[in-house]
This record gives sequence, structure tokens and C-alpha cells, in this order.
Amino acid sequence: MPATRERLRTKAKLFRGLADLSRLGILEALREGSKNVTQVVEATGLSQSNASMHLNCLWCCGLVERRASGKFAYYSLISKRKVVALLMAGESLLEDVHERIDECGNYGE
Repeated sequence: MPATRERLRTKAKLFRGLADLSRLGILEALREGSKNVTQVVEATGLSQSNASMHLNCLWCCGLVERRASGKFAYYSLISKRKVVALLMAGESLLEDVHERIDECGNYGE
């Protein structure tokens, strides 16, 4: 089934969101399971305000869910199996193309 222009636009937005170093780091950290903001900060090295901002972005886009427990909010991956599979597919692809990706000047950090 060919992708419609609208579907491609939405898919591009997904990949732009995943292309952010901070958000990708958070998704990687959440592969291990649910975490609160403090735990995300420890796992990623982000500041608390930066981690909170990116977690909110991921929540707004529907990639993570948020569960309140006492004074903490815990975040976990929505569709964990699919998100982990996507992250693993990226790792697998990088085995073949990492040198070219590293050298590519078209996509900066």
C-alpha cells in the first residue's frame, strides 16, 4: 500500500522527534522500564528541567505514558515492544552504515 503524502508527513514528524539526542536518550533509558524524572536525569545526564521538557514532549506525542505515584510521576514507553524494535532496528542498520552516517554532513546534531 503506497504511503499517502499525509502519512509520510506524520512519519517524518515521528522521525524528527526521535532524531533529538535528548529524546532518543530518554527512550533508550525507558527501555529498561518505568522511571521518574530524577531517574531519567541520572540515566541520561540531562538537567531536570531539560528532562522534564522532553518527557512532556514525548508524552504529548503519545510515545510515553505518565503515571502519578505519590509526589512522583513515572514515565514508561507506550507500545514498548514496537519502540524497542524500532530502536534495535536503528542499531542494526548502524552496523552497516555507521561510518557513512558519521561522515555525513547533511544531518548535524
